[in-house]
Amino acid sequence: MKTTSLLLCSLALLASCTQNSKQETAKNDPTLKYPITKKVDTVDTYFGTEVKDPYRWLEDDRSTETENWVTAQNEVTFGYLNTIPFRSQLKERLTTLWNYEKIGAPFTEGDYTYFYKNDGLQNQYVLYRFKNEGDQPEVFLDPNTFSKDGTTSLGGLSFSKNGKLLAYAISEGGSDWRKVIIKNAETKEIIEDTLVDVKFSGLSWKGNEGFYYSSYDKPKGSELSAKTDQHKLYYHKLGTTQKEDTLIFGGTAEQKHRYVGGTVTEDDRYLLIRASVSTSGNKLFIKDLSKPNSPLTTIVGHTDSDTSLIDNVGSTLYLSTNLDAPNKKIVTVDASQPTPEYWKDFIPETENVLSPSTGGGYFFAEYMVDAVSKVVQYDYKGALIREISLPGVGSVGTMSAKKEEKELYYLFTNYKTPGSIYKYDIAQGTSSLYRKPTIDFNPDAYESKQVFYTSKDGTKVPMIITHKKGLELTGNNPTILYGYGGFNVSLTPAFSITNAVWMEQGGIYAVPNLRGGGEYGKKWHDAGTKMQKQNVFDDFIAAAEYLIANNYTSSEYLAIRGGSNGGLLVGATMTQRPELAKVALPAVGVLDMLRYHTFTAGAGWAYDYGTAEESPAMFEYLKKYSPVHNVSAKTTYPATLITTGDHDDRVVPAHSFKFAAALQEEQTGSNPTLIRIETNAGHGAGTPVSKTIEQYADIFGFTLYNMGYKTLPSETETMVKG
Repeated sequence: MKTTSLLLCSLALLASCTQNSKQETAKNDPTLKYPITKKVDTVDTYFGTEVKDPYRWLEDDRSTETENWVTAQNEVTFGYLNTIPFRSQLKERLTTLWNYEKIGAPFTEGDYTYFYKNDGLQNQYVLYRFKNEGDQPEVFLDPNTFSKDGTTSLGGLSFSKNGKLLAYAISEGGSDWRKVIIKNAETKEIIEDTLVDVKFSGLSWKGNEGFYYSSYDKPKGSELSAKTDQHKLYYHKLGTTQKEDTLIFGGTAEQKHRYVGGTVTEDDRYLLIRASVSTSGNKLFIKDLSKPNSPLTTIVGHTDSDTSLIDNVGSTLYLSTNLDAPNKKIVTVDASQPTPEYWKDFIPETENVLSPSTGGGYFFAEYMVDAVSKVVQYDYKGALIREISLPGVGSVGTMSAKKEEKELYYLFTNYKTPGSIYKYDIAQGTSSLYRKPTIDFNPDAYESKQVFYTSKDGTKVPMIITHKKGLELTGNNPTILYGYGGFNVSLTPAFSITNAVWMEQGGIYAVPNLRGGGEYGKKWHDAGTKMQKQNVFDDFIAAAEYLIANNYTSSEYLAIRGGSNGGLLVGATMTQRPELAKVALPAVGVLDMLRYHTFTAGAGWAYDYGTAEESPAMFEYLKKYSPVHNVSAKTTYPATLITTGDHDDRVVPAHSFKFAAALQEEQTGSNPTLIRIETNAGHGAGTPVSKTIEQYADIFGFTLYNMGYKTLPSETETMVKG
């Protein structure tokens, strides 16, 4: 960039000057020499159709060959990233902005009040506690001491009913496999041997005697990729070894489910067991713990609904369900006759999706209204108490507390507002600010706007667009379009430090609420599943086209980003419409749709995807959009940075490995195709702050560099205005 030419530019010519300050993109970069990825002759046959899988060998995460391939790919990737002139500036700004005190909402257990806090750049949050208001808080549990590099994280915890004992899970290297440690909360001493091989599990205490947890038998192959199919619920009684733990559910062929969980009611009377074969729909069983040897009674014996217990008063159960109520409702029933024919509506279904919670003797019905929170308070007779006045338009964290508590704490946030904690007086219905973070970011300088655009089939889809106030819609603004669209997951407004840094650069951050998500209930979710999955990709493509048509950005300045199921979204979009975006950022993606269900718990995703063995029609449908199988020869794909972790046992990294190999072989033109493989990291949860900062410096650096910038956009703007 020539400073003299920039100084001659007027504000009216800002857009064109910015364009002139850029390089001609990646074709001026040193030629990338990708590692040679060997091809094998593996062929699978589906309903008479042969499908080649030349990179099957990359599925073996324990082989030296795969390890060498990972090393070689990272050498190329980091060699490229090291050439980006402003990468260190992005890392410095991310570090500076990240470095503020973050405190979680307090909660009471026994005689103590606990809260999580991060001083700023600590890799993991620390759990503190105090006994009385005004006491100096003490460190109770510091996950930063679990490992030297911060890659061992806290994976969940649960206190006994009297608050004197604690069971907590740790994750090593980001794996979903957990170890559970039991501690005396009063003395902070570890009191028993560590439980091992725990996975996809809550920890629910029965009084102060022991707790329920879930796991699979350890697979015979790789514990990071081998299929785990039969989940089991166990009870661990204090003072006994793990080998003596009682198998409660899941030990027979009739009880075979991929996901099983057990929860004890607050009054210790009932054990509720959820059992699922996929990520949507569950059976529900109940056991009366007050009666020795009581039978397991079925509440819902099929998986056609999502049904769970919210609370109980004596034998009266309060259930949340979407059975015959796609947007969910609350029903009551007596535990002696708990099946659906005896249910009575307590809080009926509305046009908005319900997420209920309880606290202080009341129900809190949180509704999503076009992905924005609305909360209504009811008493236990079902009477409306009030609609709660919220601090603004955005997302509210779960409003919950124990029955005897008079106050609760909740988090409020949106795309431009850092999360603040509010104290809510349950009886009076008033909120007061409890903690607001001190951060070097001014929310008043930014704006969020919700728009509704039309997808390919005429469906109206909402999208929230956030950027600096006064941003000129020139069509040349760097833009990240982020999406997910699956598994009933709702993308609601939430502040992100990384997105704040992106917007500081003049970037636009846009999030559409695609079908497949849960923003409009079960119907919206189902409209993006199985043989309607293409709706999700069409919704995302239409969002990009809206941004381009309305001059927010153009294809040369657009990046598409998503993780996990969102990684599939990016992979499908870039293979179907390679010209749509300049940059593609698929993270930990599900990218081989013919084999995803053969790894770890992947078969549980069949509700959303279907499987290649299901039917000829389902096989053809999956093959038609599977990113790994739709990389075409002689095609110019966007500049692509694939990201994954070598310990990801949720979506195994082989998906990303195979997609990268295929793209590197077929990519034409000058756009780089790179894969960044984080070592000793998993699907994302518990990733150390230090690693997260490095990842986003690389992601944003790669994105802006391939949009043509050789200095940061904020620097260019400052020089022009100067």
